[in-house]
Amino acid sequence: MNPSGKMWCLALGALALAVVLGICAGHQWAAPAEIWQAITERDTLRSRLLWEWRMPRVLAAACVGALLGLSGAVFQGVFRNPLAEPYLLGASGGAALGATIALLVPLGLPQSWLLPLLAFAGAWGATILVLGVARVAGALDASGMLLAGVAMAAMLGAIRSFLMLALSDETVSLQVVMSWVLGGIQTPTWSGLGWLALITLACLLATQTLARGLDLLGLGDATAQSFGLDVARFVPRAVLLGSLVVAAAVAYGGLVAFVGLAAPHIARWWVGPRHRWVLPASALAGALVVTVADAIARSVLPPAEVPLGLITAVAGGPFFIVLLARRLRAHGGRA
Repeated sequence: MNPSGKMWCLALGALALAVVLGICAGHQWAAPAEIWQAITERDTLRSRLLWEWRMPRVLAAACVGALLGLSGAVFQGVFRNPLAEPYLLGASGGAALGATIALLVPLGLPQSWLLPLLAFAGAWGATILVLGVARVAGALDASGMLLAGVAMAAMLGAIRSFLMLALSDETVSLQVVMSWVLGGIQTPTWSGLGWLALITLACLLATQTLARGLDLLGLGDATAQSFGLDVARFVPRAVLLGSLVVAAAVAYGGLVAFVGLAAPHIARWWVGPRHRWVLPASALAGALVVTVADAIARSVLPPAEVPLGLITAVAGGPFFIVLLARRLRAHGGRA
């Protein structure tokens, strides 16, 4: 089933409205006229704040959501499990460990560069370690990698907690680390936003190369092999690429739960099961969800900001329970 142009227009229109809502939302709500003034003139402090802080923040939230949606679609396709989400395989634990080091260890580099760099390196490195452990154990199938990822995530979480206890002092607040771990969009400069947008576009194009393989994998290993898919090579490659997308998302947005779980389900409801369409639709759905959630996080408890991960967890928890209940009923009590 090819989705209609009307569907894509409606989805893009919903995202555009969410972006406008996100720019308006905050400690002090902005009127559409103020947004237009910030775009065209920027002759007041208010318009400069909207242009230099709120607009890049909202667009960064859309990019992070798109990355989470993409990674969720890849992981659900690889593991053939609609309850899978991006923070499998220890990627989130590695990113959180990297961010903790960036925030607590004085390395002499600007934190605005160091934090996303180490978070990215941690997520990517953790995934490579998981694949290495699975290869040594001779368990490169989906279930073997999943079990190795759970073990790696537990170890990385323990190391992160130890570093937080050992390295924090009166000059370094644990609240800074916790606010990142709980999820929150890093407000970029316009040039930084340009890089994030390029990374998002590159991830979208790269994951499209997996679409046919993910469709075949959904038919079962034997059938996929008969259609010419080298399952033993494809699965690790898809996992690495999916984790790369996760790494980019967590580097800019911290640990934002459930978006990668929900976005592919919304996408399949829009466009059907084919990954050629599911992948871009998941990116759109994720961008929409995170943009709205970030607007709520910035405006629900002024002047404080609620961690983005708490908003998505509160909304995503019931979503996960509903999905689990439907899956249990469909499989006679077996998840």
